[in-house]
Amino acid sequence: MPEMRFTIRWPDGTAESCYSPSLVIRDYFAPGTSYPLADFLEKSREALTIASQRVEARYGFPCSRALGQLARIEAGARAFSAFPNPRVTVEAFDA
Repeated sequence: MPEMRFTIRWPDGTAESCYSPSLVIRDYFAPGTSYPLADFLEKSREALTIASQRVEARYGFPCSRALGQLARIEAGARAFSAFPNPRVTVEAFDA
């Protein structure tokens, strides 16, 4: 399966490299686009769940790396829940 990394920038300006075992991320995000935190979380949940399910369909088990990435995104997002109008920017899709 083609895997990919994508770089996000949190509301405080911190950049993070994220992992997906599937290119499905490209269907949910566009490089250079900023998303409201809640929207970013919803899209991340859906995309990384689909990515994990694709691995499960092919190999018989869900992708722990995709689910772990989702857990890290959800944990990171909690730090910004009190920010006024927090936004996350998807900066790039990395090779």
